[in-house]
Amino acid sequence: MEQSIGSISKDLIRHAMTYQTYRELIDSLLLENKTTGQTHTEFYLEYTRMNVQRMNRWDKRAKVSDEVVATIQAIQEPQIWLVLTEAWCGDAAQNIPYFVKLATINPLIQIRFILRDEHPEVMDEYLTSGSRSIPKVIGMTADLTCELFTWGPRPSSAHELVMNYKKDSQGLTFKEFSESLHLWYARNKNQELESELLPLIQSTLII
Repeated sequence: MEQSIGSISKDLIRHAMTYQTYRELIDSLLLENKTTGQTHTEFYLEYTRMNVQRMNRWDKRAKVSDEVVATIQAIQEPQIWLVLTEAWCGDAAQNIPYFVKLATINPLIQIRFILRDEHPEVMDEYLTSGSRSIPKVIGMTADLTCELFTWGPRPSSAHELVMNYKKDSQGLTFKEFSESLHLWYARNKNQELESELLPLIQSTLII
């Protein structure tokens, strides 16, 4: 029987998207006034368009500290990083480019993308407090014998902002809250994401 981690099989990995393919899919869907998933309202389309801009910005500006570069370079065994995402998800757009930048540092890291709504069986194995929150990143050995780490859907401080808003909106509309959340991302510049990822990646190293 082919090795797998839960519902994540080698066949799923083979058919998962590269970052380039994921970005091309989003662009092609937008040309048809569509996004990923089944909901193609103007609300979802507008968020998808903004997310393209966010990813473009972070593709250029995301910085990786020397310590994280050294840690990534120290990886000696092949890894797969599988990302559950959707084009309309703002948190995905803010965080995915950083993961991609990390993966380019070491050729032993293969980063691949699948859509949440097309793979509910995988998503349901990586819920956040019972919710299908994305993005979700699952680090695994390339032979799928071991899960190395999971991360998502957002840095802890951003997640606290979201949870507090859900408990008490304090009169803010969703649009107003979303703007404040993305302002947090702009000011934080991936620093908290990096601090959370560093010990996770260090734990995968063979000492």
